[in-house]
Amino acid sequence: MKMVKKYAGVMLCAAVSLSLAACGPQESSSEKISSKGSELVVWEDKEKSTGIKDAVAEFEKEHDVKVKVVEKPYAQQIEDLRMDGPAGTGPDVLTMPGDQIGTAVTEGLIKELNVEKDVQSLYTDASIQSQMVDQELYGLPKAVETTVLFYNKDLISEDELPQTLEEWYDYSKKTADGSKFGFLALFDQIYYAQSVMGGYGGYIFGKDKDGNDDPSDLGINNEGAVKGAELIQKFYQDGLFPAGIVGEQGINVLESLFTEGKAAAIISGPWNVEAFSKAGIDYGITKLPKLENGKNMSSFIGVKSYNVSAFSKHAELAQELAVFLANEKNSKKRYEQTKEVPAVQSLASDKAIMKSEAARAVTEQSRFSEQTPNIPEMNEIWTPADSALQTIATGKADPKKALDQAAETAKGQMKAKHSGT
Repeated sequence: MKMVKKYAGVMLCAAVSLSLAACGPQESSSEKISSKGSELVVWEDKEKSTGIKDAVAEFEKEHDVKVKVVEKPYAQQIEDLRMDGPAGTGPDVLTMPGDQIGTAVTEGLIKELNVEKDVQSLYTDASIQSQMVDQELYGLPKAVETTVLFYNKDLISEDELPQTLEEWYDYSKKTADGSKFGFLALFDQIYYAQSVMGGYGGYIFGKDKDGNDDPSDLGINNEGAVKGAELIQKFYQDGLFPAGIVGEQGINVLESLFTEGKAAAIISGPWNVEAFSKAGIDYGITKLPKLENGKNMSSFIGVKSYNVSAFSKHAELAQELAVFLANEKNSKKRYEQTKEVPAVQSLASDKAIMKSEAARAVTEQSRFSEQTPNIPEMNEIWTPADSALQTIATGKADPKKALDQAAETAKGQMKAKHSGT
């Protein structure tokens, strides 16, 4: 997640054979001989390696190779690859957020994948598109996440839930007293604020004639974005959000207020399901509310993927492993262990997965979500946009002026750092 920043659909492959040969491109016989006894290194997300334990063992047996799994925070892996890859100590397969794909491709850190169209079609459109750069594929989606609404059933029942953000504002006006709060969100961050701004017509990048993100068309300060920011500002100005949820520690304060039973509802993501359960909160999860214009709050889709390092000495075998780990069978097994919603289409209706309230909420919210831009220019959006939103939250700037400044700063950085923009 930016929540990469910090980040992220739902679904998987169809009837993929247990034989890896059915899942991906074939190695030549010489490649198979040379790969025997080899070791592949997989960088998996923190506390998620249990999800692929069985798949790794099966792959090792079938290919007569050793697979070493190392856990690293997934948002940090591309940074580590910059150093470890050239040094020969990096992975063959890594996992990374979808919005880092463009940067990784530009820097030559990950390899293009040669995967058949029938394999690509196993995944949801949004998830597979997150792995595309200039119509070429650079990874396979393994999990999808998006923000949803968590609510404390001891403080508000499902029947009482406000249906719009404006109704949540009214509810919070009645319940917030400085120590307890109604609805809370990290609206000083574009990752969350775009849910409101996007619902009113704000956007990060427009699209070119081919449907690709167009960095020359910024929408973070258009009329809709400003209207959304004005609504956001009301929550802060009227004391409905505590001052502590602005800035770097905001997420810790917000989550603590919820786990301590001091907030009726918050916007968060499926990454907190286990933590909130361990805290003993009787919570419910649902999609984000609507806005007064009738549109549902939007959200960014975060996609985690398996990618092949450009420095791998066994690139074809690494690709086979990536395809195998992300196939339907192994994606479902991974969900059972990690509860991360898979990106395979067929699993969107899987009864075992849809028993999960979190999976259902992510699936429903995904209908209103947008792909997090994966072009390198997105790196120049996060900080200016967050800075603007923090001045808006603290009342130090008018929303339009703050967003205009953010757009100007972002354009300047894109011009300086990205040729041709």
